[in-house]
Amino acid sequence: MTNISPIKPHTSGANAAQKAFVGLSGGVDSAVSAALLLKGGYDVTGVFIKIQIPGYPCPAALDRIEAMRVAAHLRIPFIEIDLSKEYEQEVFRPSIAEFKKGRTPNPDTLCNEKIKFGLFFNFARLKGADVVATGHYAQLKEGNLYTGTDPAKDQSYFLWMVPQAALAHTLFPVGSFKKTEVRKLAEKFDLPNRTRKDSQGLCFLGDISIEDMLEREVSPRAGEVLYEEGEVIGNHKGAALYTLGQRHGLQLLAHTPVTKPHFVIAKDIERNTLIVSQSPFPKGKHKTIATLSHTNWIGEVKDGACEAQYRYHGERIKAELLRTNDRTVVTLDTPHYVPLGQSLVLYRGEKLIGGGILESATLD
Repeated sequence: MTNISPIKPHTSGANAAQKAFVGLSGGVDSAVSAALLLKGGYDVTGVFIKIQIPGYPCPAALDRIEAMRVAAHLRIPFIEIDLSKEYEQEVFRPSIAEFKKGRTPNPDTLCNEKIKFGLFFNFARLKGADVVATGHYAQLKEGNLYTGTDPAKDQSYFLWMVPQAALAHTLFPVGSFKKTEVRKLAEKFDLPNRTRKDSQGLCFLGDISIEDMLEREVSPRAGEVLYEEGEVIGNHKGAALYTLGQRHGLQLLAHTPVTKPHFVIAKDIERNTLIVSQSPFPKGKHKTIATLSHTNWIGEVKDGACEAQYRYHGERIKAELLRTNDRTVVTLDTPHYVPLGQSLVLYRGEKLIGGGILESATLD
């Protein structure tokens, strides 16, 4: 049987329970989060964030019904907030603009900053919430952000842009559980959506991939795939659809040794070409020197040794952080073809210390 660790609220007044606004997505994780807070003595309100982008699958209708069923089962108030226009302006369109430039933004990370822990967080606080909770697999300890207990579900990477001020009033109730335990808790609480499958695809856009989205938005054109030396060895569906390090989706010519993987190491948006190599790492180089923009730091952070990650569930790379008045540089101690525009997230052990957007990278 899954052991439920009680979540004990501080009182916000004389014998008054803290008010917690929980982002109910319709999924199991947020539903269990609400149930845990209720069991812990919080005054819980469920909030459904409606996002609908014209021309895209709209999971909002079904998600809303599932969220309402959870709120009714738990007997908690239910509120809906429509942030469709804000999502399109703050997350969707800026991400598309970056992709068109050949960069690799992370829409889900931006969504957490602008929507979930921006507009929704501010809405909840204005409505009297002492804390805001979501179903993210991450942990907060003394105001610092840590990875979730379940390494397969850890979502701390997507949370690096969340301001420290918001984290101070945030809870991640399922972050200390493994996914299998959360499923058991959903059964224990007899939640109406306990058997619902996890959502796939992009945040709020439903079952649609980045590639599907880009094929709609950037009007990709087929182009040439070249070896580093300049030899044309195949074709691709559109340079903006690919990211550095990718090895799938290439149409190689018959004489190319297709039994070996070919990795994208550079792309030219103007010429609509991709450069590939049979090695995923730069040859004859020893380290990567990256500069970051739009940095965010969580807790007291000192320069020095850390670990860097530039893909969700990607490897942690030993690195060195150095900040000056106008520049943040992270040196990776191994050479990598890092995708510009992507999030570079920094850790020390299980603690996430911050991160930034990759603006430039040189190999040494």
